Amino acid sequence: MSSAKVITPQGYAKFKQYLEKVCGIMLSDNKQYLVASRLGKLLEREKIDKLEDLVSLLERRGGALKEEVINAMTTNETLWFRDSHPFNILKEKILPELSGRSLRIWSAASSTGQEPYSISMVIDEYKSSRPGKLRSGEKIIATDICTNILEHAKQAEYDSLAIVRGLSDDLQRRYFEKIDSGSWKIKSSIRNRVDFRYLNLIDSYSSLGKFDVIFCRNVLIYFSAELKLDILTRMHKSLNPGGYLFLGGSEALSGLSSLFEIVQCHPGIVYRAK
Repeated sequence: MSSAKVITPQGYAKFKQYLEKVCGIMLSDNKQYLVASRLGKLLEREKIDKLEDLVSLLERRGGALKEEVINAMTTNETLWFRDSHPFNILKEKILPELSGRSLRIWSAASSTGQEPYSISMVIDEYKSSRPGKLRSGEKIIATDICTNILEHAKQAEYDSLAIVRGLSDDLQRRYFEKIDSGSWKIKSSIRNRVDFRYLNLIDSYSSLGKFDVIFCRNVLIYFSAELKLDILTRMHKSLNPGGYLFLGGSEALSGLSSLFEIVQCHPGIVYRAK
């Protein structure tokens, strides 16, 4: 059956509305091909002829089917030390500033784990170069809405193709070990700092506690302006006074100058909670 018959304009509009309601993701008006490619097998398996029928089924059934749809529609493009500047700022500015107390970092939308594990490696390098610092301990909370991706991240195993994306040979030798499957597993000293949890960013963050640093990078681009404002306002409440927020290279704060100030780091910027 052709995608044109399955994805009518009315059905696509209903699916867009449903997806934004349950997880905040906004699809543009020309992403019918993306829906067709990511949900094609599911529609065939469920013997669904029209996308609007899938929406009706999701509203009645929810549960595992809803989880499967969100997993399919979530983008999980990532790599090690993505954009590099935030990790350099963390190591050279923020960790020295916060080294006298216990440290809590939140990696929001952590995907397959490269970001929180990269953060853990930065912490390890900092502690190795400055013995006695960060003696009060560090914890990284990594959250994502995609359940199957979270399970993959918890395993901390990456194939050779994933390993080379942003990771130097030196870091691979120091922090990974080859396993029987031919993949590479992150060493326990790096894994043990990271706690992976399910979280939908449109839901409450209160169960996570307070943080000194939040990485929320390359995810706000999928949300409406109103939802971005809501998420960032609630993230401000999740930061300790003077805590830091990292956004993606193409993302910026707008209308929140009363909550955050820009810290220029040359290169790169970070936002500090007022």
